[in-house]
Amino acid sequence: MILYEYPCNERIRSLLRVEHLFDRLFFFAGGEDVRHHQVSMATLFELLDISERTDLRGAVVQDLERQRGALSALRQHPGVDESRLDAMLGEIQAVNGELGAQGRVGQNLRDNEWLASLRGRLAVPGGSSPVDMPSFFAWQLKPFEERTHDLRGWIAPLMPLYRGLALILRMLRDSGDARDMMARDGAYQEMLGGKIYQLLRVWVDASRRVFPEMSANKYVIWVRFAAQGDDLKPQPAGVDIPFRLACCHV
Repeated sequence: MILYEYPCNERIRSLLRVEHLFDRLFFFAGGEDVRHHQVSMATLFELLDISERTDLRGAVVQDLERQRGALSALRQHPGVDESRLDAMLGEIQAVNGELGAQGRVGQNLRDNEWLASLRGRLAVPGGSSPVDMPSFFAWQLKPFEERTHDLRGWIAPLMPLYRGLALILRMLRDSGDARDMMARDGAYQEMLGGKIYQLLRVWVDASRRVFPEMSANKYVIWVRFAAQGDDLKPQPAGVDIPFRLACCHV
């Protein structure tokens, strides 16, 4: 089964984008080839760009505080597993404490003159070539262990932010129960009656070679399945497609 996700608001869309960048950063930082590490450096700078354009740290802290308040109120409900509740509240407090003790995200990277110059060169097509930046070429010639040590040091200040957004998205994803659905002639519609969701999750069998195009508002959810034609343009599936759907909100 292949999972597709659709954010129902811009806040969740931003968190999913940042999660995607962190996933790419971790993957390429673990590679041994110098070209893997070049991609990880470029991704690191993309994360800094996002942090500069928006108060991402503040948004994550605010969201975690909102979740902490909502979970604390559950103590009054009968049947609540207090040990699990306490564990979740403790995790939120720990992550929020890390973020609260941190200043501007990635400030140490901005203060590093060599990284600042590399950031500017990587923004230029081909600017990271040995001709343009021999010092970066020299760094790439270092042993794998040394380059990995440097990367870990540069990534470490971003980890509190990663842990915060990962916790928010985990709680959001866990809030939705997956249901078996059928898209008749490739389309599914569900009336909501004013209920607002934050994230839609759709699982579909990979062998069907289709993908969902989703939309949602407080009135209706639409899921339309499409396949890629020979020219790669989306074409309506036009057949019944079984799938699983989870609507998430916290």
